[in-house]
Amino acid sequence: MTFGVGLIRRLRTTALTAWVRRGLAIGLAMGLAMGLGSCSIGQMRSAEARVPQIVSATSSDPSTFNYALNDSLYSNAVFSLIFTGLLETNGVTGDLEPGLAEAWEVAPDNKRIVFTLREGLRWSDGEPLTTDNVVFTFQDIYLNEAIASGVRDILRIGDTGAFPSVRKLDDRRVEFVTPEPFAPFLRYSSGLPILPAHVLRESVQTKDANGNLKFQSIWTADTDPQKIIGSGLYTMESYAPGQRVVFRRNPYYWRQDAQGNPQPYIERIILQVISSEDSQLLSFRSGELDSLSVKPEQFQLLKLEEERGGYSIYNGGPETGSRFVGFNLNKASDQNGKPFVDPIKSRWFNTLEFRQAVAHAIDRQRMRDTIYQGLGELQNSPLDSQNPFYLSPEQGLKVYDYDPEQAKQLLQQAGFKYNVLGQLEDWDGNPVRFVLLVRSEEVSRVRVASQIKQDLEAIGIRVDLQSLSFNSVIQKLQRRDWEAYVGGFGGGGIDPHSGYNIWSSQGSLHQFNQGPLPGEPKITGWEVSEWEQEIDRLFTQGVQELDESKRREIYNRFQQIAQEQLPFIHLVNPLTLSAVRDRIQGVEFTALGGAFWNLYELKVEAE
Repeated sequence: MTFGVGLIRRLRTTALTAWVRRGLAIGLAMGLAMGLGSCSIGQMRSAEARVPQIVSATSSDPSTFNYALNDSLYSNAVFSLIFTGLLETNGVTGDLEPGLAEAWEVAPDNKRIVFTLREGLRWSDGEPLTTDNVVFTFQDIYLNEAIASGVRDILRIGDTGAFPSVRKLDDRRVEFVTPEPFAPFLRYSSGLPILPAHVLRESVQTKDANGNLKFQSIWTADTDPQKIIGSGLYTMESYAPGQRVVFRRNPYYWRQDAQGNPQPYIERIILQVISSEDSQLLSFRSGELDSLSVKPEQFQLLKLEEERGGYSIYNGGPETGSRFVGFNLNKASDQNGKPFVDPIKSRWFNTLEFRQAVAHAIDRQRMRDTIYQGLGELQNSPLDSQNPFYLSPEQGLKVYDYDPEQAKQLLQQAGFKYNVLGQLEDWDGNPVRFVLLVRSEEVSRVRVASQIKQDLEAIGIRVDLQSLSFNSVIQKLQRRDWEAYVGGFGGGGIDPHSGYNIWSSQGSLHQFNQGPLPGEPKITGWEVSEWEQEIDRLFTQGVQELDESKRREIYNRFQQIAQEQLPFIHLVNPLTLSAVRDRIQGVEFTALGGAFWNLYELKVEAE
């Protein structure tokens, strides 16, 4: 379930390709059922029964209110409501539509774009929003080398890694120029939220006692939410950690309907914080939530109660993201010379036959039929099957069908061997055993990890499961402190380049072989493989090519390499299922935009 499309997300585990649309995969969607302190949702409903509102939930607290520094999927439910970009993305068609900019013009050479802002734009505190804010946002924040923001990754252009230039033409017109044609630039640049210069400028011009820009510590999750200034549909009214975030309609939001009435129509959004999927389900069934992201194991029960519960279950088809198991291929060492991965295990992980054997050993069909209740499809590519750039197996994409005997043969060909107990050992007699990391909040993902453990133990590989909270998983990935993990990426948009910061060897989300990142201690011994370099070359070539058919050929080759080398072993892509109360009118559900991409025009019937 989503609040909208258009914001770019920076997610390190569950949906990291996002960066290109606003709040996709989370938003008004998950569930509720934890202690609510002194004030319950029922009491809040009674206290302001006449106020049109939607109550939904998220699995975790926002980690920050600073968009440029966001590392968490769960902060994006906040960003999608309080910020907006120059353009927005239609959640049904995927087409770009006016946002803060009412018009845009692309030069014939595809290296210059001029955006024209709407007249009279204002921030949520009433201050004018002009092109000065656009220039500030890009020059002083997103492209600032002193700020460790993953946004820089997707704005790099060509082999040189050059960045676009931006300049003010007048109070309403702003110009972007790229050094060479860059096919995804319009969609990328226009989707990034514009940030308020009058609030943040001082923080990017001054440093703290440690010599870091104050921007690095501004707008944290501890900041008074009413001090967070945006230009989106809503403003934050309050935030109670571990409980809820409450939003009120932004009185200065620019959008109006055909009759001149201000939008959005819904006055208040309440976003509950709750990690338990079971509690989310109970709260939705009891009527305390207005929407729920339906898990496969919940579908049958909810479908039986659909009419009596006054809600509809929407099916958007397979999710736009991916689910996978990945190995840490990093051969580097930390600042103290300690390898991030045990060299013995690193040699296993970096053996192609080992990864291919694991792929053949996982029974994905059983995973789909049991864990996902048949509500999904096997995934064989970094791109989902609905993406126009998707390469199917029939078109030449390599597929790893379940074949444990083939898995054993591959391992033995690579020099692994079995002892008398049928347990796998490497060429030096070391037992093959590793830790598989998984986030604990998502039941289906934990079950996937458990099945992988069973499947691999059937071919002699011992697996230790490590189930941690989402934020703990993020921290381990950032520290490169992991061996294998079950993860996923949310759909980042139609253009394959939205996955650049994952697949580029220089990307901040290149998790399977994370290189040096700005502001972190020095690492040594980092190596980039030839196939990673080839993917780098393809992504560079892909953004320089404007002919769609030729771009498709380029990204076909990328998908082939990804499946041949298997840095991620793709699993099952579940269906996008959401339950929404029938009293919410105007829902146009899609996998791309979710239920609330057009939140500005939704209405709520009086209870």
